[in-house]
Amino acid sequence: MKIAALILGIIGGIAGLIGSIFAMGIGAVGGGTTGNGIAALVFSLLGIVAGSLVLAKPKPAGILLIVASVGGLIAVFVAYIVAFPLLLTGGIMGLVGAKKK
Repeated sequence: MKIAALILGIIGGIAGLIGSIFAMGIGAVGGGTTGNGIAALVFSLLGIVAGSLVLAKPKPAGILLIVASVGGLIAVFVAYIVAFPLLLTGGIMGLVGAKKK
């Protein structure tokens, strides 16, 4: 379970990076602010870091993956739609994997 959480966390973080850059580009072209895209970028980086920590500390990493998924979804809804289920599933698997010894 921890290996799957690691893979899902890193892939979800990379997908979130792509989605946040897309959201920042749309915000810049549309004349809006890019603040939400920057917030999603931070949550994506958090997802990558948490995904890489799943093997060493699965419970805190699982919580951070869930926070990254929900935070990114709130920041840029449609642009984060691919990363959200990957990060959320990775977070749940990290929490479940932490209980098995």
